[in-house]
Amino acid sequence: MTEFTIDDLRRIMRGSAGAEDGERLDGDALDADFADLGYDSLAVLEIHSQIENTFDLTLPDDALSRMRTPRETVSVVNACIGNTGEGE
Repeated sequence: MTEFTIDDLRRIMRGSAGAEDGERLDGDALDADFADLGYDSLAVLEIHSQIENTFDLTLPDDALSRMRTPRETVSVVNACIGNTGEGE
């Protein structure tokens, strides 16, 4: 995988939380906290786990604290894929 996209995140959110969730990932929702989008900490942990399992990645220990919004999640995952140091 060369890039993790918002569409990848949307698919994972649908699989983790239900068919309708993830549909509203556009505009302002990209920068809204997951809590404001209706995702509690367990749901975010499940998304984190699904990203690791689906894309065979090991995200850094502090990834969850930096994945507060959908846009931040995409950025953290892409940094990890690219080994730019940001994701480590």
